Amino acid sequence: MTRPIRIGSKLVGEGNPCYLVAEVGINHNGDIELAKMLIQLAKRAGFDAVKFQKRTIEVVYTKEELAKPREHPWGTTNGDLKRRLELGREHYEVIDRYAKEIGIDWFASCWDEPSVDFIDDFAPPAFKIASASLTDDKLLRYTRAKRRPIILSTGMSTMEQVEHAVDVLGTRDLVILHAVSTYPAKYEEINLRVIPVLQQKFPETPIGYSGHESGLASTVAAISLGARMVERHITLDRAMFGTDHAASLGPSGFEKLTRDIRLAEAALGNGQKRLLETEVPIMKKLRRIG
Repeated sequence: MTRPIRIGSKLVGEGNPCYLVAEVGINHNGDIELAKMLIQLAKRAGFDAVKFQKRTIEVVYTKEELAKPREHPWGTTNGDLKRRLELGREHYEVIDRYAKEIGIDWFASCWDEPSVDFIDDFAPPAFKIASASLTDDKLLRYTRAKRRPIILSTGMSTMEQVEHAVDVLGTRDLVILHAVSTYPAKYEEINLRVIPVLQQKFPETPIGYSGHESGLASTVAAISLGARMVERHITLDRAMFGTDHAASLGPSGFEKLTRDIRLAEAALGNGQKRLLETEVPIMKKLRRIG
């Protein structure tokens, strides 16, 4: 049986409702008002948390990478785009106040050590390790040293790499998310049967699912396979400029996803076969023997 862990005021693990994370990521497009609208949308849809991404541009990217030509609404280089999408301290102070005001958790995936320190100043209920950082042992150890729960995404990784990352992090206060890092993911690539495999390998650790597909069906199916946490990207409009909007869910999709997940949880029941009181009248009407 999994060992539930606490994130904010919620328990994540067997016997608890699936913890729902809305991945804002960089879908705020560098606009704090858009970020607030996405936070409100996640709260209205019944999600438990919103997640952002934090990078120190000069640490994560080389000068050559930042200088590459790239046409976009905010400039002509890759660096112009990366800097536009990176929120600063004043922005995160607004995010922190607003999330507390409306009553929703928030945290971030940090791509470098200064970003871990930056986000830790806000006392987040958890840290997220992005799939791209799964093999960065130094970053994993640095994040673990903050002594907060960690959510580990496992896209673009082999099982051996996942096992090594878990060895580095330890299983205390850890959630592991199955993920496929294509945007949007094709259904035939999603491979949800990895979820029970991860449960067998890490029996005390809650396992979840981080989805990048365009629809709802596979995310709901992940619940029936035992996912205790679900993460999906959120946007106001899937046609907006940006790399992640097409792999995100819009307002109606998010509300439908919450509804379907909670219905799926209710339908799974407790696994004990019994005669229901509501079945008795039908039984008397239709059963000839016994």
